[in-house]
Amino acid sequence: MRTALILAFLAAGTIAAPVAAPEQTKPAETARPAEPAKAAEPDHIQVQHILIGFKGSVPGKNITRSLEDAKTLAYQLLERAKKGEDFDALVKEYTNDMPPGIYSMSNNGVANNPGEFPRGRMVPAFGNTGFPLKVGEIGIADYDPKTSPYGYHIVKRLK
Repeated sequence: MRTALILAFLAAGTIAAPVAAPEQTKPAETARPAEPAKAAEPDHIQVQHILIGFKGSVPGKNITRSLEDAKTLAYQLLERAKKGEDFDALVKEYTNDMPPGIYSMSNNGVANNPGEFPRGRMVPAFGNTGFPLKVGEIGIADYDPKTSPYGYHIVKRLK
């Protein structure tokens, strides 16, 4: 009987029919900007470098400059090279390595070609600086006791 009364009231419009709760919708998700894709490093490169060492950093070399002087000189040479000064001439005048300071390297996981050094057998900062460079670009590997123990490397990618 109670159901009949409710139906009668509903039909007469005396009471409102139950209304379903509105469907809950999720707030729109904010789209995240896409992260820039990392450029794949090349399998093989050739670089030329200038090593700027400091007292005691390069075995067999009688270098007298301090660590601070090495950093100052390295960054001065980096700027000169980036402005277009002859890189070969800078190597000959300033490197604490053997001129011409040209090395070919194969990347990690890549078979090396004749005359190439595997990246993993080089000072880590040397490859970490050289492989991301585009041909003709110049970068620097800062002195670090673990990744660049011989000093500062100004690196120019040749190939």
